[in-house]
Amino acid sequence: MSSTPSATASFTAGTLPPARHLAVGAAALAVALYLAYYLADVPGNGRELSLSVLLGIAFGVVLQRSRFCFYCVTRDFFAERDARGLLGIITALAVGTLGYHVLFGAFLPDPTTGRLPPGAHIGPVSWVLAAGALSFGFGMALSGSCISAHLYRLGEGSPTSPIALVGALGGFVLGFLSWNTLYLRALQEAPVAWLPKSLGYDGSVLLQLLLLGLAAALLAWAHRAAPAAETLPWWRRRWPAYVGGILVGFIGVLAFLRVGPLGVTAELGSLARTAASGASWFPLRLEGLDSFAGCATAVKETLWSENGAFVTGLVLGSLAVAVPSGDFKPRLPRLGESVRALIGGVLLGWGSMVALGCTIGTLLSGIMAAAVSGWVFAVFALIGTWIGWQLRKRRGW
Repeated sequence: MSSTPSATASFTAGTLPPARHLAVGAAALAVALYLAYYLADVPGNGRELSLSVLLGIAFGVVLQRSRFCFYCVTRDFFAERDARGLLGIITALAVGTLGYHVLFGAFLPDPTTGRLPPGAHIGPVSWVLAAGALSFGFGMALSGSCISAHLYRLGEGSPTSPIALVGALGGFVLGFLSWNTLYLRALQEAPVAWLPKSLGYDGSVLLQLLLLGLAAALLAWAHRAAPAAETLPWWRRRWPAYVGGILVGFIGVLAFLRVGPLGVTAELGSLARTAASGASWFPLRLEGLDSFAGCATAVKETLWSENGAFVTGLVLGSLAVAVPSGDFKPRLPRLGESVRALIGGVLLGWGSMVALGCTIGTLLSGIMAAAVSGWVFAVFALIGTWIGWQLRKRRGW
């Protein structure tokens, strides 16, 4: 994805982006803000829809400017021992852990009663979760991004992200087709483990921060100094990973307080479920699915959902900053990368469906909520990513 020489020269010659790029970025932001204004008047949940767009804008800006992509930063560590991106994710988890536990004390003062915080992404722990995370990690490596990164890369003009997202829709349909069997064999009796229930809020915070601190120390020990970055104008420089992590953690806490936990797959899953629900081969009843917390899917009855508004804001927010910064570089995809993106997208969709979320909903929001399911997803997604990265390396992709 390379720019033409003339475009590159125009970006590096001055101290500000070209006016036409500023205009496109401003237009994308204006559309997003108008959407938030328009949705505020929707009867019933207009306020939540409007706030979802605004949170999506902020999330898309942060993801794009800090390159907050779970696969990319993991690949950086595997290939170059550059741990900065992974340390940014740990920063987000630490900030979110502290914020979530403060909110939990208000929502549910006594965590030992057996109740769970309303809406928190705390899912069942079983081999199905591990299989979904493995599939998701492998799909990330094959397609080149996690689902949230594919969404923000739509704003960068990525040639493969639309293909991967179409594949993810198909993967969700496959997940729905396999759901009843998986539920009856494993998920029906799987424990829903929440650390504060056993350790209390103080013990849960201490354990999570200890685990995150240990992971950070190991990454810092393994980190190799990255080569000096190319000198760029301030508006083209990516934000440091720790800045992105702090902001992602803050947005996650604010979203949980005002709307719901961060997640990006509920709308994709709902679109797939709605499209397939009329087919005779599609199950009319998905056993127990709606009883679990996570990136819930449902047959769509209205045009706008809170997650759909959030995702729309995310893409527009990414576009608003990608164009002025010179990161908007569309091109036609090659055949090989298109096939990998499609297959990887199917694996992303199936993994997201059976794991009740992705690296944002199950991993990020789950670990922030002290859900054991979030930690399990993180471990097996990392294993799947490593396997997929090894395959890419050996095949020369």
